[in-house]
Amino acid sequence: MQKHRSSDIGGSVLRPSTPLDIGRQAQRQRIIDAMIESCAEKTFAATTITDIVGRARISRTTFYKQFDDKRACFDATLDHCLEQLRELAATAYSPDDAPADAARKAATAVIKDLAARPGVAQLLTGDAIAVDPGVVERYRKVTIPALEGLWAREGGEVELRSDPRLAFGQAQVLILNQISIGRPEDLPELLPEIVYLAVSPFAGHDEAIRQSRLAQEDPDDAATTTGG
Repeated sequence: MQKHRSSDIGGSVLRPSTPLDIGRQAQRQRIIDAMIESCAEKTFAATTITDIVGRARISRTTFYKQFDDKRACFDATLDHCLEQLRELAATAYSPDDAPADAARKAATAVIKDLAARPGVAQLLTGDAIAVDPGVVERYRKVTIPALEGLWAREGGEVELRSDPRLAFGQAQVLILNQISIGRPEDLPELLPEIVYLAVSPFAGHDEAIRQSRLAQEDPDDAATTTGG
């Protein structure tokens, strides 16, 4: 039997095939998770670097290699959560779905995810708005163009039936109120209203009512395409 030379073995250990920064990425994710947990328990204002490093099981030196300060960590955590929701919404529907169906499925996926992760829901609403009230405008600039894009897939100009900014504001109030009273797990109960507000500016009242009823009848069915 041919023996492996020690240099061959040493080379495989010293030159792993995994990326060299995988440990750094894992540390960053633990810090982000720790920020979410601490904000959910104590709010951002009460959270300290000591809280974060303790939950993440890292040293303060490691924290400062990743972030300049607590606010930079919070901003990165906010970006991370928003990107997760954006990806979730984008994959909740099929390219073959009619725009109104796609809007219903995307809204359902996002609301259910927030209900399942109350810490994220709290960070995106109470804490984010307290830290930077302008974040609401950022949410609007992400949400409305995404919805417009669903109807733009069919070509031509998007004909608005009502002001989507007003609908966004109404949906935001519903969601914020549910989270502020400490019941994010009940967010899916708002799906008929949220779906109506997401669809009505682009498809009108009748189609929004139809989608709202579908959300109410089977809010767990994010894969049903109804067409139309």
